[in-house]
Amino acid sequence: MNKFAIGCGGVLLILLFVVFVIGLFFWGTYNRLVTLDQTVNKKWGDVQTVYQRRADLIPNLVNTVQGAANFEKSTLTEVTNARASVGRLQLDPNKAPTDAAQLEQFQAAQGQLSNALSRLLVVVERYPELKSNQNFLGLQAQLEGTENRISVERNNFNTAVQDFNTAVRRFPTNMIAGMFGFPSRPFFNAQAGAEKAPAVNFNFGTPAPAASPAGSP
Repeated sequence: MNKFAIGCGGVLLILLFVVFVIGLFFWGTYNRLVTLDQTVNKKWGDVQTVYQRRADLIPNLVNTVQGAANFEKSTLTEVTNARASVGRLQLDPNKAPTDAAQLEQFQAAQGQLSNALSRLLVVVERYPELKSNQNFLGLQAQLEGTENRISVERNNFNTAVQDFNTAVRRFPTNMIAGMFGFPSRPFFNAQAGAEKAPAVNFNFGTPAPAASPAGSP
Protein backbone atom coordinates (compact mmCIF):
# COMPACT_ATOMS: atom_id res chain seq x y z
CA MET A 1 0.00 0.00 0.00
CA ASN A 2 1.56 3.31 -1.07
CA LYS A 3 1.78 6.43 1.01
CA PHE A 4 -0.88 8.19 -1.08
CA ALA A 5 -3.47 5.54 -0.31
CA ILE A 6 -2.55 5.63 3.36
CA GLY A 7 -2.86 9.42 3.37
CA CYS A 8 -6.25 9.31 1.63
CA GLY A 9 -7.46 6.74 4.12
CA GLY A 10 -6.33 8.91 7.03
CA VAL A 11 -8.07 11.97 5.59
CA LEU A 12 -11.24 9.96 5.04
CA LEU A 13 -11.19 8.72 8.62
CA ILE A 14 -10.75 12.29 9.87
CA LEU A 15 -13.66 13.49 7.72
CA LEU A 16 -15.87 10.68 8.95
CA PHE A 17 -14.95 11.50 12.52
CA VAL A 18 -15.77 15.18 11.98
CA VAL A 19 -19.10 14.30 10.36
CA PHE A 20 -19.86 11.95 13.27
CA VAL A 21 -19.09 14.66 15.85
CA ILE A 22 -21.21 17.24 14.01
CA GLY A 23 -24.06 14.76 13.64
CA LEU A 24 -23.83 13.89 17.32
CA PHE A 25 -23.97 17.58 18.19
CA PHE A 26 -27.02 18.15 15.97
CA TRP A 27 -28.75 15.09 17.40
CA GLY A 28 -28.11 16.07 21.02
CA THR A 29 -29.04 19.72 20.49
CA TYR A 30 -32.25 18.90 18.61
CA ASN A 31 -33.35 16.46 21.32
CA ARG A 32 -32.62 19.04 24.00
CA LEU A 33 -34.72 21.64 22.17
CA VAL A 34 -37.56 19.14 21.85
CA THR A 35 -37.40 18.46 25.58
CA LEU A 36 -37.42 22.16 26.46
CA ASP A 37 -40.24 22.80 23.99
CA GLN A 38 -42.35 20.03 25.51
CA THR A 39 -41.70 21.39 28.99
CA VAL A 40 -42.98 24.81 27.91
CA ASN A 41 -46.09 23.19 26.40
CA LYS A 42 -46.67 21.19 29.58
CA LYS A 43 -46.42 24.29 31.77
CA TRP A 44 -48.75 26.15 29.42
CA GLY A 45 -51.26 23.34 29.78
CA ASP A 46 -51.02 23.70 33.55
CA VAL A 47 -51.72 27.44 33.26
CA GLN A 48 -54.75 26.76 31.08
CA THR A 49 -56.01 24.17 33.54
CA VAL A 50 -56.05 26.51 36.53
CA TYR A 51 -57.64 29.31 34.53
CA GLN A 52 -60.32 26.89 33.35
CA ARG A 53 -60.90 25.79 36.93
CA ARG A 54 -61.55 29.41 37.88
CA ALA A 55 -63.92 29.83 34.94
CA ASP A 56 -65.79 26.68 36.00
CA LEU A 57 -66.26 28.06 39.51
CA ILE A 58 -67.87 31.28 38.33
CA PRO A 59 -71.36 29.96 37.38
CA ASN A 60 -71.75 28.39 40.83
CA LEU A 61 -70.45 31.55 42.47
CA VAL A 62 -72.86 33.75 40.51
CA ASN A 63 -75.82 31.45 41.19
CA THR A 64 -75.06 31.42 44.91
CA VAL A 65 -74.53 35.16 45.23
CA GLN A 66 -77.55 36.19 43.18
CA GLY A 67 -79.72 34.34 45.67
CA ALA A 68 -79.08 37.14 48.15
CA ALA A 69 -81.91 39.65 48.32
CA ASN A 70 -81.51 42.62 45.96
CA PHE A 71 -78.00 41.70 44.92
CA GLU A 72 -76.57 44.16 42.39
CA LYS A 73 -77.37 42.84 38.92
CA SER A 74 -74.76 44.98 37.15
CA THR A 75 -71.95 43.34 39.11
CA LEU A 76 -73.11 39.85 38.19
CA THR A 77 -73.49 40.90 34.55
CA GLU A 78 -69.95 42.22 34.51
CA VAL A 79 -68.56 38.93 35.83
CA THR A 80 -70.61 36.89 33.36
CA ASN A 81 -69.55 39.04 30.41
CA ALA A 82 -65.88 38.90 31.45
CA ARG A 83 -66.06 35.11 31.67
CA ALA A 84 -67.59 34.98 28.19
CA SER A 85 -64.77 37.15 26.83
CA VAL A 86 -62.22 34.73 28.26
CA GLY A 87 -64.02 31.83 26.63
CA ARG A 88 -63.83 33.47 23.22
CA LEU A 89 -60.04 33.86 23.54
CA GLN A 90 -59.15 30.34 24.63
CA LEU A 91 -55.84 29.25 23.14
CA ASP A 92 -54.57 25.77 22.34
CA PRO A 93 -54.12 24.10 25.75
CA ASN A 94 -51.52 21.69 24.36
CA LYS A 95 -49.12 24.13 22.70
CA ALA A 96 -47.78 27.34 24.18
CA PRO A 97 -48.37 30.40 21.97
CA THR A 98 -45.57 31.86 19.86
CA ASP A 99 -47.52 35.05 19.06
CA ALA A 100 -46.92 37.66 21.77
CA ALA A 101 -49.95 39.71 20.69
CA GLN A 102 -52.23 36.69 21.02
CA LEU A 103 -50.93 35.93 24.50
CA GLU A 104 -51.35 39.59 25.44
CA GLN A 105 -55.02 39.49 24.42
CA PHE A 106 -55.50 36.34 26.48
CA GLN A 107 -53.88 38.03 29.49
CA ALA A 108 -56.04 41.13 29.07
CA ALA A 109 -59.22 39.04 29.06
CA GLN A 110 -58.09 37.13 32.16
CA GLY A 111 -57.18 40.41 33.85
CA GLN A 112 -60.63 41.79 33.11
CA LEU A 113 -62.18 38.72 34.71
CA SER A 114 -59.92 39.07 37.77
CA ASN A 115 -61.02 42.69 38.18
CA ALA A 116 -64.69 41.78 37.81
CA LEU A 117 -64.34 39.05 40.44
CA SER A 118 -62.60 41.45 42.80
CA ARG A 119 -65.46 43.95 42.47
CA LEU A 120 -68.00 41.17 42.99
CA LEU A 121 -66.34 40.13 46.24
CA VAL A 122 -66.32 43.73 47.46
CA VAL A 123 -70.06 43.99 46.82
CA VAL A 124 -70.64 40.63 48.53
CA GLU A 125 -69.44 42.13 51.81
CA ARG A 126 -72.64 44.16 51.94
CA TYR A 127 -74.67 40.93 52.25
CA PRO A 128 -73.80 39.30 55.59
CA GLU A 129 -76.41 36.57 55.09
CA LEU A 130 -73.98 34.94 52.68
CA LYS A 131 -71.59 34.26 55.57
CA SER A 132 -73.68 31.32 56.69
CA ASN A 133 -74.19 29.91 53.18
CA GLN A 134 -72.22 26.65 53.10
CA ASN A 135 -72.11 26.59 49.32
CA PHE A 136 -70.63 30.07 49.32
CA LEU A 137 -68.06 29.14 51.96
CA GLY A 138 -67.02 26.14 49.90
CA LEU A 139 -66.61 28.34 46.83
CA GLN A 140 -64.50 30.67 48.96
CA ALA A 141 -61.96 27.97 49.69
CA GLN A 142 -61.88 26.80 46.07
CA LEU A 143 -61.47 30.30 44.65
CA GLU A 144 -58.68 31.16 47.08
CA GLY A 145 -56.83 27.99 46.17
CA THR A 146 -57.33 28.57 42.45
CA GLU A 147 -56.01 32.13 42.57
CA ASN A 148 -52.90 30.87 44.33
CA ARG A 149 -52.43 28.10 41.76
CA ILE A 150 -52.77 30.60 38.92
CA SER A 151 -49.88 32.61 40.35
CA VAL A 152 -47.76 29.49 40.85
CA GLU A 153 -48.41 28.07 37.38
CA ARG A 154 -47.71 31.39 35.66
CA ASN A 155 -44.34 31.52 37.40
CA ASN A 156 -43.60 27.91 36.41
CA PHE A 157 -44.52 28.71 32.81
CA ASN A 158 -42.25 31.75 32.73
CA THR A 159 -39.36 29.71 34.12
CA ALA A 160 -39.79 27.10 31.38
CA VAL A 161 -40.01 29.82 28.72
CA GLN A 162 -36.84 31.45 30.04
CA ASP A 163 -34.93 28.16 29.81
CA PHE A 164 -36.23 27.53 26.30
CA ASN A 165 -35.56 31.06 25.01
CA THR A 166 -32.06 31.05 26.47
CA ALA A 167 -31.31 27.82 24.62
CA VAL A 168 -32.68 28.91 21.23
CA ARG A 169 -30.80 32.22 21.33
CA ARG A 170 -27.37 30.84 22.21
CA PHE A 171 -24.82 30.17 19.52
CA PRO A 172 -24.61 27.69 17.84
CA THR A 173 -27.91 26.27 19.10
CA ASN A 174 -29.74 29.24 17.56
CA MET A 175 -28.80 27.99 14.07
CA ILE A 176 -30.30 24.56 14.75
CA ALA A 177 -33.38 26.15 16.32
CA GLY A 178 -33.88 28.22 13.17
CA MET A 179 -33.39 25.23 10.88
CA PHE A 180 -35.92 23.05 12.69
CA GLY A 181 -38.53 25.69 13.57
CA PHE A 182 -38.07 26.43 17.27
CA PRO A 183 -39.12 30.10 17.66
CA SER A 184 -38.81 31.99 20.92
CA ARG A 185 -41.87 31.95 23.14
CA PRO A 186 -43.48 35.03 24.75
CA PHE A 187 -43.53 35.33 28.52
CA PHE A 188 -46.67 35.52 30.60
CA ASN A 189 -46.19 39.14 31.64
CA ALA A 190 -48.18 40.53 34.56
CA GLN A 191 -50.21 43.57 33.68
CA ALA A 192 -49.75 46.82 35.54
CA GLY A 193 -51.16 46.48 39.04
CA ALA A 194 -51.45 42.69 38.74
CA GLU A 195 -48.21 41.74 40.45
CA LYS A 196 -50.22 39.81 43.02
CA ALA A 197 -53.25 37.58 42.73
CA PRO A 198 -56.50 39.46 43.47
CA ALA A 199 -57.28 39.63 47.17
CA VAL A 200 -60.09 37.25 48.02
CA ASN A 201 -61.51 38.44 51.32
CA PHE A 202 -64.58 36.70 52.67
CA ASN A 203 -64.01 37.81 56.28
CA PHE A 204 -66.83 40.32 56.42
CA GLY A 205 -66.01 43.42 58.38
CA THR A 206 -62.27 42.86 57.97
CA PRO A 207 -60.81 45.03 55.21
CA ALA A 208 -58.68 43.34 52.55
CA PRO A 209 -54.95 44.10 52.93
CA ALA A 210 -53.84 47.06 50.86
CA ALA A 211 -51.71 46.29 47.84
CA SER A 212 -48.07 47.30 48.18
CA PRO A 213 -47.00 50.24 45.97
CA ALA A 214 -45.13 49.32 42.80
CA GLY A 215 -41.50 48.62 43.59
CA SER A 216 -42.12 47.89 47.26
CA PRO A 217 -40.74 44.61 48.68
